[in-house]
Amino acid sequence: MSRILKNLIFYGSILAAWVLLTHAKIWPPYLFPAPLSVWQSLHDGFTDHSFWIAIGVSMRRVVIGYGLAVAMGMALGFGIAGSRFLEQTVAPLLTSLQSLPSICWLPLAMLWFGLSEKAIYFVIIAGSVLSITISMESGRHAIPRIYSQAGRNLGAHGWKLFIYVLLPASLPHLVSGLKQGWAFAWRALVSGEMIVAGLGLGQLLMVGRDSNDMSMVLAVMLVIILLGWAIDGLIFRNVEGWFNRRWGLGATS
Repeated sequence: MSRILKNLIFYGSILAAWVLLTHAKIWPPYLFPAPLSVWQSLHDGFTDHSFWIAIGVSMRRVVIGYGLAVAMGMALGFGIAGSRFLEQTVAPLLTSLQSLPSICWLPLAMLWFGLSEKAIYFVIIAGSVLSITISMESGRHAIPRIYSQAGRNLGAHGWKLFIYVLLPASLPHLVSGLKQGWAFAWRALVSGEMIVAGLGLGQLLMVGRDSNDMSMVLAVMLVIILLGWAIDGLIFRNVEGWFNRRWGLGATS
């Protein structure tokens, strides 16, 4: 109850400050709309199903792109961890590329794939695969050598060694990388949709900007924030907590 009260006070203060700023009329209403105006835009967007359609399109894109990034990142991470040559050559390059913002990949995507969904998928994969690869590599290095030796002694080789020994042992490290990769993928998705024509939350932002409808822009931003918070809290945070408890990494009471 204390935590709920603290959150109510905190977000209530933000809302009150917002209302006070709108009444102060420092900025015109079309630049700084009132909370009721943003709420009306939210209501209208869900009532005419434009928000629902955009959410469905965006979620489909990010799930496909993120799924491909996970598969590529896991394979590349284990490959780098298992090869001294790749570890000395490719790993430093990936670490450097990770500092590159996802939106920097957009010009390449547009030149290679045009204004199509392929460009959006490319940006999503490029923005998230590196963090997954690095976390997979770190998880593989964190596995004690005796695990793989014991697996081989018990007859596990090749893909069986990977599935039954190496992958489960590296999961605590991988989950944190998957969580970070999802955040990068979500940001890259919105950035790509703002440039590439088509349905999606990013395009709704651009529609609001082009029509000078700041209420719609803030409403779409709120939807993006809530979706990201819900996926992180309902999926990744619970999965991460389960693995920490399962592997004995959580705080003991």
